[in-house]
Amino acid sequence: EERCAAMIKTCGTREFMDTDGMEPAIVLDYSRQNVTGETMELLFKLAEKAQLKEKIEAMFSGDKINVTEDRAVLHTALRAPADAEVMVDGRDVVPDVHEVLGKIKDFSDRVRSGDFRGSTGRELKDVVVVGIGGSYLGPLFVHQALKNGTHRMPQSRPDLPYMAPKLASVGRTLHFLANVDPVDVAEALDGLDQETTLVVVVSKTFTTAETMLNARTVRTWITSRLGEQAVASHMVAVSTNLKLVSEFGIDVNNTFAFWDWVGGRYSVSSAVGLLPLSLQYGFDNMERFLEGAHSMDEHFRSAPFEDNLPVLMGLLSLYNATFKGCAARAILPYCQALAKFAPHIQQVNMESNGKGVDINGKSLDYAVSEIDFGEPGTNGQHSFYQLIHQGRVIPCDFIGVIKSQQSVYLASEIVSNHDELMSNFFAQADALAYGKTADELRAENVPDYLIPHKTFTGNRPSLSLLLPALDPYTVGQLLSLYENRVAVQGFVWGLNSFDQWGVELGKVLAARVRTQLNRSRTKMKPISGFNYSTTRLLQKYLEGKHQLIYPEPHDVFPCTLLDTEGCLPLYNTYEEDDDAEDAPEDPLEEVD
Repeated sequence: EERCAAMIKTCGTREFMDTDGMEPAIVLDYSRQNVTGETMELLFKLAEKAQLKEKIEAMFSGDKINVTEDRAVLHTALRAPADAEVMVDGRDVVPDVHEVLGKIKDFSDRVRSGDFRGSTGRELKDVVVVGIGGSYLGPLFVHQALKNGTHRMPQSRPDLPYMAPKLASVGRTLHFLANVDPVDVAEALDGLDQETTLVVVVSKTFTTAETMLNARTVRTWITSRLGEQAVASHMVAVSTNLKLVSEFGIDVNNTFAFWDWVGGRYSVSSAVGLLPLSLQYGFDNMERFLEGAHSMDEHFRSAPFEDNLPVLMGLLSLYNATFKGCAARAILPYCQALAKFAPHIQQVNMESNGKGVDINGKSLDYAVSEIDFGEPGTNGQHSFYQLIHQGRVIPCDFIGVIKSQQSVYLASEIVSNHDELMSNFFAQADALAYGKTADELRAENVPDYLIPHKTFTGNRPSLSLLLPALDPYTVGQLLSLYENRVAVQGFVWGLNSFDQWGVELGKVLAARVRTQLNRSRTKMKPISGFNYSTTRLLQKYLEGKHQLIYPEPHDVFPCTLLDTEGCLPLYNTYEEDDDAEDAPEDPLEEVD
């Protein structure tokens, strides 16, 4: 308790307010971390020794810090104002960014106004995003964060046109299709009408296996009712491969670019996220989102370490993971609108820093990264908080919001619903920090046999973030804060946080299995080339599907998805040359 009090008085609380002082502050309280002022000074020295400041500047300046792929890392440029300059290979990329932003604004305005319509003349009110990984998790997080937003523009910015997200999305729906499991297709398309549906296919190279299979599936859903010519009116793309986009049937004029210096997990600020979110909420809201992210980017780039929120949070996480041996971290938003925040940051962090070698390829002899997980409060309290309080030590990020998106107060209650939620936000951090001793339990006349079970050791680290509200601006700030926190950890650990080679091997092996399944179903080829365990499992799988009389190898759809007589197979997509067995697999071209 004395340590926490000392931290609060000295350096344990920080506020981030925009330099013009026009936006409300975000408050970071890290007084409940297991650190002292001396610990923080040592962490700052570690950051200096790791050349953190120089690495941050190199990222913002467009240096090719992703050395294994020879790429710059410039998701921050996606949020830069039009008068900024960021050079990559002798070219200022900011004009390119704003050209795409202008195209997104124009197209989303046309769809929302009814100027761009479907093939039958009806307005396109329902958007389905087909993507995976970063092209799914990031936009989904922002969508969930904004869908009930009712806050108006701050009085400090009366010059900007603005409609709160909830009002801006009236009569519109946004859906996401990521998993190649056909059940996900059924859920994404459930209740939708082809005539009012617009599909956004997100794939940089237009070759991502899962995304393209889902895209072909949805295209069939559309054309089965509206005909092949409807594709150009009901499907658009976020991609750089115009040739494949055109061959797919999408009008290349309705293709939105992004660049190889935008990693998938950092792409929500690009057309990957901005296009579907602008279709749902209007471009004005997403412009505010970009402004919020940029404000935190600038804070990260310029603030001294001791006042820098991403640096402080990054160094504390590094300390817990590497020096204290904490292998996991809980992200606990006391805000239902942030329900998809933890899954998104799970990818951003674990795909970035889940490495076994440093940037030079040398094996690490110290622990890096954490296993991120989380649930909104108070749901998590009735799920895994038991372990957090009395089991393994897991550092926690508590995220609270001062102004709720929904105000509910029952006259018979002593506090509002949101106050009840936030009561738990404040209480849980103290419970972890201070715990409850055996003496305190005895003073409450707790039986001796229960005392070991009801004792809380305390001294479990957490930090608290308090946001003024959850609106497009603060959602952008929150995203940038966590993105840059991950970068801090990777820079100090000496990692390349911007590649993801660990996702590749499984894809390559899946291609072999895919080929085997096709040959076994269409040509009765025996299973070969796999280990004993996989061979047995494949046999069971094939036998089980045969017993279900699933009409392989045809494409079929449930009657609820396609209005086709008897839901019969549509066409055979498994035709294969007799000599294909010896053909090499196509290389995977895209990493998500």
